[in-house]
Parts: sequence; C-alpha cells; structure tokens
Amino acid sequence: MFAVSEFANIVKGGAKQISGETLLLANLGLGLRLTLEYGGRRRRMLFDTGPEGAVFLRNCKNMGIKLGDIEHITMTHGHWDHMGALMDTVKAIKSDKGNVTVHVNPDMFNPRAVKLATGDIVPVQIVPSPAELKSAGAMVVNDPAPQLLFDDHVYYSGEIPRITPFEKGRMDHLCKRTPDSPWEPDPLLMDERMVAIHIKGLGMVVFSSCSHAGIVNVCLETRSLFPENPIYCAMGGLHLGGGMEKIIPDTVKGLAQFNIPQLIVGHCTGWRALHALATAYGDRVSQSAIGTTYTLSQQSVKTVAA
Repeated sequence: MFAVSEFANIVKGGAKQISGETLLLANLGLGLRLTLEYGGRRRRMLFDTGPEGAVFLRNCKNMGIKLGDIEHITMTHGHWDHMGALMDTVKAIKSDKGNVTVHVNPDMFNPRAVKLATGDIVPVQIVPSPAELKSAGAMVVNDPAPQLLFDDHVYYSGEIPRITPFEKGRMDHLCKRTPDSPWEPDPLLMDERMVAIHIKGLGMVVFSSCSHAGIVNVCLETRSLFPENPIYCAMGGLHLGGGMEKIIPDTVKGLAQFNIPQLIVGHCTGWRALHALATAYGDRVSQSAIGTTYTLSQQSVKTVAA
C-alpha cells in the first residue's frame, strides 16, 4: 500500500502554491474516485459523490481530476452525505463528455429522518430521484440485484446479509415507505451496497461507505462471494461513533478472522473505533484523509470529498 497526501496531490493537480484556495474542503460525507488498469486500459468510476456539489467539484478541480472520463457512479445508499453532490457531478460529466451510468436501487429513495434523543424527528435531505438523474443526463440503472462492471472486474453488490448478532444498525434511523405514510423504524438500511475489486497478487479490496450493514457483515459477504481470494484491504466508514460505540469491541474482535493487511477507515468511523482498531492491529490501520491517493499495484484510489 502506498499513500500520497493532499499537499503532493494538489501540486500534481496544478497548484503553484499551497494556500486556502488550492487546498481541499472537507465535509461530512464520502466520495472516492477509483482508477482501474487492466488489459492495457485505464478505467475510472466514482464510489459515492459526497454531500455538496460545489465542494465536490472544487476538490476535483484542485486535484486535477477530470470528471469527463468517469464511466460509472456506484451509489451505496440513499443518504445526503453520499448522494448530495450527485446531480452536480452528473451535470459536470455531461457538459464535459456525455452521459455516465449511475447505479442505484429502488429503496434508496424513501424519505428518511433521524430521531433525536429528545424524541424529535428531523427529516434529512431527499436524494436525487432516478427521473431527476435522467433529466440531468445520466443513464440510470435502478436495480436491487448485484452487477458486474468494467468487463466483470468490479463487483457492485446486492443486499448485504445481516449475520452477526451485534451489528443491528442504527436505532435512530427512520424512513417512510411512501411519501404519505408515517415514519417507521429503519435500523438496517437494507439499501446499502458495497463494491469489491480483485487485485492480482494481493486479493480483494472492499469499499464500504458507511457500513450500516456492519463491516464484519460486509467482510463475511465478501468472503462468501469470493472464497478463493483473501481480503487485502477494506476502506470506508465503519459507523462506530456515537450510539454505535458499544459494538466497537465486538467489531474489532470480529475483524480478526479476516486477517486484513490494510484497513483504511474514515468518515463515520469515530475516533474511539480508530484508536481501538489501531491498538489491536497496529500499522495495518490508517485513517483516510481528504485528498489522499492510495495505490495498489497500478490501481489508484483518490478520496476527493471525505
């Protein structure tokens, strides 16, 4: 694993000096640009787009990332901090080179809310609908089934089975099954998806945006799907902050069975979980940071809207 930090990447992207204007902006959310090289070809996709279009597009510009060569956008679940920038991103790709394929599933578009400790219910931003995405120029694949992308090199999952006894989701999460129906508990967020890619000579790289399914469940599903290939790297948010901190010990213990050489965690992981993982697994654990490029062989991943 090789990581290059933000300063080096903005200079590579064209910055003539380090300044507030040339650095990146952070926000609550996640968005990765994934680059794959195989068969003499270089292909690119986005794994989520982060929460805000202006921030995501500025960060891409400062890193010298050209969105016009993005072929696929895989959305992981219907939360604003992962899909908020999607419409602006699709429009930017459209203006640069044409259409892009956006992968979603029908359950991503239910209205959602968070129930506070006070009992108040606060709705969260509605994510762009398939019709809106199509009107912006996207080719939308709205399908709950797993899909293979880039000549079968990228696995975009279906529902992630919930197996572990301790990964029970978010008790504060609510949804409406129809716009006019009442709020109801939605702790499991069954619309969440992951992406898995096999890197020759290393193993599977697993991208899990928020791990609402539980990162151990995500890794169990990856192992079930690809039993011949060990998990080399897991990257994303683990959603172990706040009320989820109680399952940190079980999560740390549960990950031991996979013997993962690289855990790159960020977004909603939480500082207590990061410290617990680092204590247990040492240098195998690193914290993802905005503007960082991670390279596996000839494959690179850029975090542009962490």
